[in-house]
Amino acid sequence: MRYAYFPRTGAAESLTFAQADIPRPQRGQVLVKMHAASLNYRDLIVAKGGLPAGKQDNLIPLSDGAGEVVDVGDDVSRVKVGERVAGLFFQKWQAGAMTARDARYALGGTIDGVLAQYRLFDEDGVVAIPDYLSYEQAATLPCAALTAWHALFGGVQTLRPGQAVLLLGTGGVSMFALQFAKLAGARVILISSSDEKLDSAHQLGTDVCINYRQLHDWHLEVLKHCHAGVDHVVEVGGAGTLARSVRATRPGGAIHLIGVLTQGEVNPAAIMQRGLTLEGIHVGSRAMFEAMNQALCLHQLQPVISQMYRFDEAVQAYEDLAQARHLGKLVISLADA
Repeated sequence: MRYAYFPRTGAAESLTFAQADIPRPQRGQVLVKMHAASLNYRDLIVAKGGLPAGKQDNLIPLSDGAGEVVDVGDDVSRVKVGERVAGLFFQKWQAGAMTARDARYALGGTIDGVLAQYRLFDEDGVVAIPDYLSYEQAATLPCAALTAWHALFGGVQTLRPGQAVLLLGTGGVSMFALQFAKLAGARVILISSSDEKLDSAHQLGTDVCINYRQLHDWHLEVLKHCHAGVDHVVEVGGAGTLARSVRATRPGGAIHLIGVLTQGEVNPAAIMQRGLTLEGIHVGSRAMFEAMNQALCLHQLQPVISQMYRFDEAVQAYEDLAQARHLGKLVISLADA
């Protein structure tokens, strides 16, 4: 089989292609022939060696992939040969609150990921994917889609019909959050630096689009459209945008923190005075994934894919991810690996 790995993390261009024997599943394991994988911003951090607890040497990257089960080991009961599955981002997180043990088994970070023709998983580390989705579409689900689902429906405050949601940017998490919010009957306000991206987001159902390069104090524009403030913010910017997100949120509202992409200081006074809920969202469990899949099947939601790449174009995919010109997801096909 062919696979890609970083001999030593530090730069995406050091990604190396190699060959190895196809592994055989042991007791409790399943062998998946991977058909597609997708990238997340986290993968850039991993490639640069910026994940403190991550595997640094000989890491097979990427957390998100989908494929077909082609072999199973002894005593496997959850999964059968021929099933279409995706790997769990956190291989050990089955349900309930995430534990420190769960966090130690993150694909493409602390353990090897899915940028390979074949991948061994424990049987509890995979989830059946919706029949209506292609492998390429299903490869977008494990991190971006599940993170958005967790934020809006799996946290302390869940989204209700008629509420307002603020989204920052047009990456994978934001696009899934947009689609999920509209399915739930919510109003969506989205900010971006690109009028072209805003036009695309509007076509996908965004109610209010704001260009933050033209309006530096974009939170004031949000309040013009939602006087009391939004009910939920899917906050993917980090400390650099959090202060404005706080001002744009109604008293008692919720801000779902996803990643730390920018730096800055946060004054807790405004958070306390407004009685806001700040909740860290780190992907989700298998139980959440299965609940999300039920909603996907019911509504036949179509993931937003910006660009497809061949296996040997993986470095280009990393470069395009760093440029952040895409809307939705970047996906690598492994069919030609």
